[in-house]
Amino acid sequence: MEYQEYKKLYDSLNTINDIERYLEKGYDIRLLETLHTQKVSREVKKKFHIVKQKTPRMLREWKNGKTLMELSNEYRFPPILIAMFIFQEDGASKKQFWDFIKCPDLLESPETAKEVCDVVKNDIVYSPAANDRQRERGLWGEELLQNWLNEQNITYRTENDLRGGEAQKTPDCLLDEPMLYDGKKICWIESKASFGDNVEFRFNSRKQLCPYTQLFGPGLVVYWTGCLDDMECPENVYISDISVLEKRLKKITE
Repeated sequence: MEYQEYKKLYDSLNTINDIERYLEKGYDIRLLETLHTQKVSREVKKKFHIVKQKTPRMLREWKNGKTLMELSNEYRFPPILIAMFIFQEDGASKKQFWDFIKCPDLLESPETAKEVCDVVKNDIVYSPAANDRQRERGLWGEELLQNWLNEQNITYRTENDLRGGEAQKTPDCLLDEPMLYDGKKICWIESKASFGDNVEFRFNSRKQLCPYTQLFGPGLVVYWTGCLDDMECPENVYISDISVLEKRLKKITE
């Protein structure tokens, strides 16, 4: 994806309505949800402690009649996290709070239960359903990768196969023998259900991809929901999106 298109999407995806608007324009739901999730998660990291410090004030405002969604909109912070701050300030344990999120009927007050339902409905990043969708995207990407390799009769070991071995960091698929991808030698492939923008790719490179090259040699990372064009890659790390499925690996001896 070209940077200008990505920037327009990233800047515009602020609410559920924005996602629905771009769905109508033909964009893939996985791409839109992924970009929105990455944007919200990054903003939360920046503002978490600043907003949390205002919890006593938020609790007073809530008890004086403001709804959890009104407070979420006022503080421009995810509704489930706002609710978590307030409930814990009001004496609920972390476990109790998440029990309420999963089953609002556990709450004594029907009004509060309805507010929690609204919070869950409007939070598409931190709700249980959102977490399920993120896991599903991860499994979807791993299945695409393994099916692609299996169709080519390429053997490999998965992260589960490698777990417990000498290497502390393991890629999703470690090829049993090096292969050629677009003429480049690769020894491993990493599957990512995130969008490969500069922030995500730098983080992945530092935490996983560069260490893989030191342990196993050169490799490929696939961002299934998309990535920026012309990314500057570290040495021995190559990048692709879902278009990788249109390509075939070759044996080095061919």
